[in-house]
This record gives sequence, structure tokens and C-alpha cells, in this order.
Amino acid sequence: MGQWTRLALVGFLAAEVNTASCNFNGFNFPVPNRQPRTEEFLAQSHFPHLDPARIAQFGALIAAAFVLAVVLFFVILYLNSVFRFILFDSVIKKHCSIGEGWTRWHRAGRRYFVWQLVFIVTEVLALCFLIGLPVVIAAALGWFRDLGQHLGRSALGVILLVGLFLVFVLLAASVRLIAKDFLVPVMALENLDFADAWSRLLGIIRPEPGKYVIYLLLKFVLAIAAAILFGILTLIPIFAVVVPAAIALFAGYKAGLGWNVTTVSLVIIGGTVLLSVLLFAVSLISVPGTVFFPAFAIYFFSSRYPNLNALLHPAPPPAPVLPPAPENPRPFDPPAPFEPPPLPPSPEPIG
Repeated sequence: MGQWTRLALVGFLAAEVNTASCNFNGFNFPVPNRQPRTEEFLAQSHFPHLDPARIAQFGALIAAAFVLAVVLFFVILYLNSVFRFILFDSVIKKHCSIGEGWTRWHRAGRRYFVWQLVFIVTEVLALCFLIGLPVVIAAALGWFRDLGQHLGRSALGVILLVGLFLVFVLLAASVRLIAKDFLVPVMALENLDFADAWSRLLGIIRPEPGKYVIYLLLKFVLAIAAAILFGILTLIPIFAVVVPAAIALFAGYKAGLGWNVTTVSLVIIGGTVLLSVLLFAVSLISVPGTVFFPAFAIYFFSSRYPNLNALLHPAPPPAPVLPPAPENPRPFDPPAPFEPPPLPPSPEPIG
């Protein structure tokens, strides 16, 4: 149970939890024909404390939440970078030790953290170039002022932008998958930074890129299957956490509690705690997938990466050395043949 719990924590922080997200956008709720204005809705609401004039009072809370979210993003990204190596080491050794793994892999995780930051900045800049630049050009040409005259070109532009965005998302996801499955072992076993590790990894991939494409497709199919399986299993902890939280909110609504700094802070703190409990429960359920997918990548890559193969299949210990034989041994002397003793001489005859 201790190993299972530690693997759940390592898999959660390494972002190796394979579940499906719950999407409630498909539910259709009845919508009245006339939508009341915000002022009318607030006046008719049972939350009289939520007034637009008091929104400014939440400015400090919103700013603090934003700063906290940014700090948490970098902290979680750093933990994710280190625990990716701890998960790799745990699967190799078939034993999970968080303290020992942190001591051993925090330097490699720091280099991987820098790679993730560089990749995030690259993603943002690429999106600004692929999506933002065409939108700015279309706005400069006046397509948004009179859509009726540019309807065909606007529709074609939207289709192209959506296609570019999907291709970009697919490429970015593939790069992330290759990094966590193959770049991490190279960085771990050769003690390289991310630039040299990428150069080494591309040299390994270059002789047979088709097999890596097949691997990505197979990994995608397996991830969908795992998401369906573990997504069904995670409905149990989701209902166990969400239903009591909804009952508590409904009880507060009926008691006449209003929205103020105190209640909003309590909701944020309580929601964070419940979300953490829910995610950890999901991680406990997903431990088999947490171990399977890194192992699948390790055994695929080991046949193409000699350092990893030597770690998985170490050479047998050498045979014991026997003492050398003596030089020029004396040949074995056979025993002499048996000879009977001589007979005594016969006596002389008496005259």
C-alpha cells in the first residue's frame, strides 16, 4: 500500500494520470426567450450582497489569486520536471522512493524544467504568429467591419486557421510526448542538458523515424482506451466529493449567505482542498496506467538505446577464476609388474 500511494503521488506530480475529463456542455437547459439584464438578475437574485458597485472590493482578492496562480504554475511545473525522472527511476528499479529520488534527480529535473519553460514560450510565440498575425492582417484589411462583403474569404480564413491550430496542437503534443518518453532517459543516463540531449535523441530517431510514428499512433490509441477505462472508475470518487460539496453550497444558499470576501475566500480554500483530494483519489485509481505507459516507452526505447538496454538487461556476473594449473606436471608412474620371489636352490644329492 505504501508503494501504491507513493506511485500515485509520483504519477500525479509527473502528469501521468490517464483519465477522461467530465464534460457537462452536452446538457441542454431551458433558456427563457428574454434574458434579463445583469442589474435585473442581481436584483431578483437571492444573493443581494453581489452588487456591481462592490466588485471593486474584490480587486485585491483577484490580484492575490492571480499572483498565487502564477506562483503555483511555476512550482507545479518544477515538481513535474523532477518527478518525471523519479517515475522513470521507479519503473526501472521496480521500487518507488520519493526522498531518494528527489536527492538523485533534482538537478536533472532542473534542466528539464528549463526545457519546459523554453517550449512553453515557443508555443506562445508560434500561436501568436500562426493565429494572431492572420487575424491582425484581416482586421487591417477591414474584413471585420463588413463581414457580408467578405463572408467567403472570412469563412475560408477561419477554416484555415482552425486547421493550422489543430496541426499545431498535434505537433506540440507529439513533441511533449517524445520529450517525456525518450528525452528524459537520455538526460538521465548521460547527464546532458536539454539541447545536447535533443541532439543525441534525434541521432537515435533518424535511422528509423517510421517506427517512432507508429509508436506515437499506438500510444494515442492506448491513451484513449486508458482514459475510457479509468474515466469510468473515477466516477466513484468524483461523486463522493462533488455531491457533498454541492449539498454544502445549496445549504449555504438556503441559509441566506451572501458573497463577500470571507465567503469567497472560504469557497476558494475549500474548493482547492476538495480538488486536491479528488485528484489524489483519481491518482490512486490510475496507478496501473501510471506504471504501464512509462514501462511501455522504456521497453520500446531500450532496443534502440544501448545505455537503457544495458540498464534493463545487465551483463551476468563473470564466472569465478580457477587457479592456474602447475607447469610441466610430473607424469603418473604406473606400478611395476608383479614378479614372484626366486625359488631357493635345490639341495645336492647324497652320494
